[in-house]
Amino acid sequence: MPTIKHTITVQEKRRRRVRKKLHGTAARPRVTIKRSNKNIYIQAIDDAAGVTIASANDVAIRKDATPGTKKETAVQATVEFVKALKKKKISAVIFDRGEYKYHGRVSSVAETLRAKGIEV
Repeated sequence: MPTIKHTITVQEKRRRRVRKKLHGTAARPRVTIKRSNKNIYIQAIDDAAGVTIASANDVAIRKDATPGTKKETAVQATVEFVKALKKKKISAVIFDRGEYKYHGRVSSVAETLRAKGIEV
């Protein structure tokens, strides 16, 4: 009888390696990044309760007539995300880059969070 092979991709291995060290709370939620070829999605998660506290993306920004580069729209989405965090009175987060390298849009999101007064 043939055996079933469960292969784990390199991205999944990297994601598990990064996330096993991080845990978000209500006071300091985990900020995750989902990056596609076109858009970026940002959300703050309270792992203790298992709920999403705030989220933002650049889909609406990219629908404008002159959206700019992907990095610029990621920064604009992060500014909206910071406004949502400040409404919830959150000033510190744990940054979870997931399976992505810390460069490009991912690093610009983290730098924008720091520039807007969120402790990362």
